[in-house]
Amino acid sequence: MTKLFLSQTQLEEWALDDKADLREGKLVVAAEGGGAWPVVPAVHFVQLVSGDDTHKLVARVKTEEQLAKLGAEQMADSVLVGDTAYEVVPGYVAEVTAPAADPKKPSSETDLLAAFILNKMG
Repeated sequence: MTKLFLSQTQLEEWALDDKADLREGKLVVAAEGGGAWPVVPAVHFVQLVSGDDTHKLVARVKTEEQLAKLGAEQMADSVLVGDTAYEVVPGYVAEVTAPAADPKKPSSETDLLAAFILNKMG
């Protein structure tokens, strides 16, 4: 599986433009050909606000389950791990089938989501 982080802000923009939406734990793409991919809530750690980054979280993405294992507390765009505070971007991790080993036979699911992200984000 290939995992892609999609920010909540980007997903809201897509929903307002009727390009994609979250339904029943899946990212549903409305573009031609459509498709649906499982997503799980996650955060992207943008920067350290205070404390030491002993868990090496800056520039990483963690799901809610992984945050719970760390004993982290999320509050909007902040995460606390013990006495350490981080600025985060809330969003989701979409899981797609990994690309095929043969570049002449790419995964249609991966191609569809990649095309949507590249062509519809702007």
